[in-house]
Amino acid sequence: MTIRNRLTWLFLGVVAVLLGSVLAVVFVLQFTASQREFRQRLRERAQVTSYIYLEKDEMRASAFRDFEKKYLQSLSNEILQVYDASGRVRFVAEDERVRLSDEVLARIVLSREVYFKLGMRQAIGIFYQDNQGDYIIVAAAENVYGKRRLQSLATIMGVIFVVSLLVIYAMGRGFAGRALAPIADLNDQVDRITAQDLHRRVDEGNLRTSERDDLTRLARTFNRLLERLETSFEGQRNFVRDASHELRTPLTASIGELQVLLARERTPEAYREGAASVLIELQQLKSLINSLLDLAQAGGNVALTEDVRLDELLWEVREAVTPALRSRVQIDLGELPADPAALEIKGHRALLARALGNLVDNALKYSPAEQRVTISLRCQGHACRIRVADTGLGISPEELPHIFQPFFRAGNVRGVIGHGVGLPLARRIAELHGGTLALRSELGRGTVAELLLEHTGEGRG
Repeated sequence: MTIRNRLTWLFLGVVAVLLGSVLAVVFVLQFTASQREFRQRLRERAQVTSYIYLEKDEMRASAFRDFEKKYLQSLSNEILQVYDASGRVRFVAEDERVRLSDEVLARIVLSREVYFKLGMRQAIGIFYQDNQGDYIIVAAAENVYGKRRLQSLATIMGVIFVVSLLVIYAMGRGFAGRALAPIADLNDQVDRITAQDLHRRVDEGNLRTSERDDLTRLARTFNRLLERLETSFEGQRNFVRDASHELRTPLTASIGELQVLLARERTPEAYREGAASVLIELQQLKSLINSLLDLAQAGGNVALTEDVRLDELLWEVREAVTPALRSRVQIDLGELPADPAALEIKGHRALLARALGNLVDNALKYSPAEQRVTISLRCQGHACRIRVADTGLGISPEELPHIFQPFFRAGNVRGVIGHGVGLPLARRIAELHGGTLALRSELGRGTVAELLLEHTGEGRG
């Protein structure tokens, strides 16, 4: 079912319930008023009967009938009866004799005034005390006029109900179509946007809605989504282009080196030199592929279920450094928290080790051979901060905003072997763990990488 039909039927149902309730209340009120009015007429008829018949020394039935026809409005199927104290009928109007049970008569005497049903008639019984004795006056009649009036009212209400629903249905469809027209317009615009033209945006001005309208907000949300998709698609295209270039370079070098070796006979030393060159290129290729795989894994759904002690992780990262460079890595733990749980975070140990390893490798790679690299750990509150500082080449202010783009490399480090994947990978791993990675750098004075992570313990630094 379309939204238009759903809204129409929902609106029609609500109106039908409300309209039906109102009409039902009106009918009940009219029915109650008709009953009350008829009972009042019966009471007056009974009172007139008691006055004329009893107070006038028992007027004859024929004389009373003449009086009734002359001065009183007759009721349909009317019965007027007078009972004495012994329950004997003393007077019957219209010569219709209806015998009431002793139980009903006793109830009238006890309650003084009782309304009850007498077949199709409504009846009232009144207990009347006279100087001649106690009497019970009974007046009964059929409310034919009231029934006809209620039937006519029910028919009119039924017609009004049906006609109103038809009119409301037509109006509801019209209003629903008009209200949903901007959504249809929005849907048409979005449907025309494909993967090849993500630069297009939904025209908010054509929606014919106010600035605060929900549809305008929806259009803006679509536009923000399209911006994110365009950025993501552009990033993927750039990633594939740069990755293809980086993968092609070592493969091309390796193939060229092998072609040169196979072009003619060479000495064993030349073959060994060529094989060593190919091995270096393949090792770079392996390192690049591993980095790309880690980058893809860090962007996927990784279970962060391990309890990782950050101080232990720093020592593991240091031990993973090449023995020749390990002595240059200095760890500064400062004043550790009294509670070891303050050093723990929930995460993926291997990915965190890779992120810190990339930061340490960059610091060693872009620092002079005699300079040390410092890894410091500080925990305060519910956060732990890891800094990797070096005094190496540094990064210029113009290039600093681009360092987290995959395969980007600063101009002053192009001569150093690398792929430009380490920092983007480290940042993605940090974000995967709910943390942040920031860099501060001065050209020629070094770089500080700061990794901020939330820990899971309850301790305090």
